[in-house]
Amino acid sequence: MNSTVTPQGTTTNSTKACVKIGDHVVSDILMTVYILVFIFGLIINAITLGPIWQQMRRGNILGIYLLCLSFSDILFIVTMPLWINYYYKNHRWELGVLSCSVAGFFYYSNMYISTYLLCCISIDRCLVVTLPLKSKIYRTPRCAWIACGCVYTLVVVLHIFVLYKDKLADAHDHNHDRCYETYPMEKPIALFNLIRVGIGFLLPLLMLAVSYWKVLATVGQSPGLSAQAKRKVRMLSFAVIGIFSICFAPYHFLLLVRSLVFYNSNNVKEPEGSYCQFEQQAHFFLSFTLALSSLNCLVDPVLYVLVSNGVREDVKMFWKRHTSAQTDDTALSANSRRKADANLI
Repeated sequence: MNSTVTPQGTTTNSTKACVKIGDHVVSDILMTVYILVFIFGLIINAITLGPIWQQMRRGNILGIYLLCLSFSDILFIVTMPLWINYYYKNHRWELGVLSCSVAGFFYYSNMYISTYLLCCISIDRCLVVTLPLKSKIYRTPRCAWIACGCVYTLVVVLHIFVLYKDKLADAHDHNHDRCYETYPMEKPIALFNLIRVGIGFLLPLLMLAVSYWKVLATVGQSPGLSAQAKRKVRMLSFAVIGIFSICFAPYHFLLLVRSLVFYNSNNVKEPEGSYCQFEQQAHFFLSFTLALSSLNCLVDPVLYVLVSNGVREDVKMFWKRHTSAQTDDTALSANSRRKADANLI
């Protein structure tokens, strides 16, 4: 795992520490971000989970990807109280080494499960637009479940392997009781960080860029799509790129720079050395960019649920069923709108 997490907080008196994490008002601001993400993340995912489940049961391919995305987000959200408690206690993890590693496992697993499920959705949208007839062979619920299963399996196995090789030591700083804030890095961690940047961010970004470039090019030349449908395609395309640019790009950029600085520095364990000085200066920025990455669990359900008229109608109808009876005319009208939007992005 990587050796950072989020906000600042505790004061360390040791003069030998590579990075001294002091009390700062920004720590409270960043902790507030996590509290808000926890509260609104639970609310938004709870509101949209039922309608997404309905989409999945109807065999909607997008619904399957959305359900797997929501499941990963919820697992991440339920671990947030552990991190909030960590910052509240001035960066002291008093819950043991295993709980620290498990919390970090869900944190980073969610990040890369989200990136690759976004890729799956983007490729699916690309197939719908560019190869509407040929793609029917591959765009089946079975293929969608297999794709989601592969994403979950690869990410989870990789992170379990890293935890096993680390023997939980890197995640937990025994000298200061910090969780995922251990300095300096070790060579295996620096190498793993480079792999994360390449396979966990740059490769998915390339897949997204190619998919949506083809989508936008095809939609722009298609006379059969309405102006509203084209607008929805562009909205989805730019929104996904926006998630990567805002939530994931800053963190991975700093992760790359940290690893390169580590490999090009001598005496990395020397507190007065160039590496430790860089880590000291970059700590807040890395903490802040990691906090930004947590926002994806808020954006994911809103982005894909509300971008479609059919799914938006499902949200309304699902919650209305629990408060009042629906007339047959309303159900028929909603059903007809879903059919009309079935092939829209």
